Amino acid sequence: MMSHGVLKLPPGFRFHPTDEELVIQYLRRRALSIPLPAAIISDIDICKYDPWDLPGDGENAKYFFTRKETKYPNGKRSNRACASGYWKATGKDRAVHASRSNLVVGMKKSLVFYRGKAPKGAKTEWVMHEYRLSDFGLQPFVSLQMKNSIQIPMEDWVLCRIFQKKTAQRRHTILQYMEGPCNMARPRSPARPVLIDFMMENQRDSETSSASSSITEVSSCEASDSGDSISSSKRE
Repeated sequence: MMSHGVLKLPPGFRFHPTDEELVIQYLRRRALSIPLPAAIISDIDICKYDPWDLPGDGENAKYFFTRKETKYPNGKRSNRACASGYWKATGKDRAVHASRSNLVVGMKKSLVFYRGKAPKGAKTEWVMHEYRLSDFGLQPFVSLQMKNSIQIPMEDWVLCRIFQKKTAQRRHTILQYMEGPCNMARPRSPARPVLIDFMMENQRDSETSSASSSITEVSSCEASDSGDSISSSKRE
């Protein structure tokens, strides 16, 4: 059994396998307990985690092996419920072909995560691509097993690629939030410096404004509105 930890790639390296490579080089090898080309995909129970709580780099897609879990003991429907919501399949499954033979080696299912309880959950931007093996994908190893009487464990494994879809609206909202609420309403203006008058502390002349102790603080929002500093009350 593989570790639950996630291998970190060296700086400059990215893990961008094709669908065919995920099915043949990783999922098929994991299902048959054959060493992987690289120990970069860990085993995990997807249903025990919300997508944002899964280990790994949040900026890039996350890859995991998991076993298909049925919703009911005697049924074939997969359990896709998580702590805060559920995964819902969208569209039709797509076939994954071998580049040389063009034969179908696996299937690819697309799912979207919804917050809340089905069927009234709120759609999120979290997406999962679930890869499963086809009968042909396992055929060469099944033939080898029958010929040599080798017992190869073939568990019901799937490979999941999970990522967050970043739409243009979401990026725009993030930029506005980073700039601050003042700049969302009007152009940015340079903030005035904070002036603290320490020399007026010991003077008691209440007749002139120069004898008052004042602290002037101007925020970027207030400066753009009035352009005047705010002074504290005069001391008598």
